[in-house]
Amino acid sequence: MLLVDDILLFPVSGIMWIFREVHNAAQEELAAGAGVITAELTALYRMLESGGITEEDFDAREKVLLERLDRMQVDESEVGAEAESQEEAQEGNQQRRGDRTHGESLAP
Repeated sequence: MLLVDDILLFPVSGIMWIFREVHNAAQEELAAGAGVITAELTALYRMLESGGITEEDFDAREKVLLERLDRMQVDESEVGAEAESQEEAQEGNQQRRGDRTHGESLAP
């Protein structure tokens, strides 16, 4: 019966694999975006120290960059929580499938 279960659940597991891949790609993009913002902040601090911009310009630009970084971190935590709930649901499905398979093998 395990083979039949695998065949029947293949579409679900395939979709879950696709969701995991999309999630991983989104995480990579978020990490790359955070790196870009951090680099921009570093350049901004250097410009301030060298006198390239005024403190008012620095404050305005820094505020925008920090808000973008905060938004990215909030989005990342929401995506992470959603992925955890999907993984828990998948583990529950696999456990139920295993229980069902073991129960059938014990039946006369």
